[in-house]
Amino acid sequence: MAVLFETHEIETRLGLLREEHQDLDAAIMAMLASGTMDQLQVARMKRRKLRIKDEIQMLESRLVPDIIA
Repeated sequence: MAVLFETHEIETRLGLLREEHQDLDAAIMAMLASGTMDQLQVARMKRRKLRIKDEIQMLESRLVPDIIA
């Protein structure tokens, strides 16, 4: 039962992270398209986006069961 609860929590967190990742991507694209971009802000957003991607990958790997070959 605890494993199912943990899996649900991971999937919920993944959904939130994926949404934030997409929102950051859209915000970065909008800033670049506007031409009035703040390079420092864009760099911070890109770093945040990479941290989110790393966390997504880590959580996805926790959902995949270990298979002993």
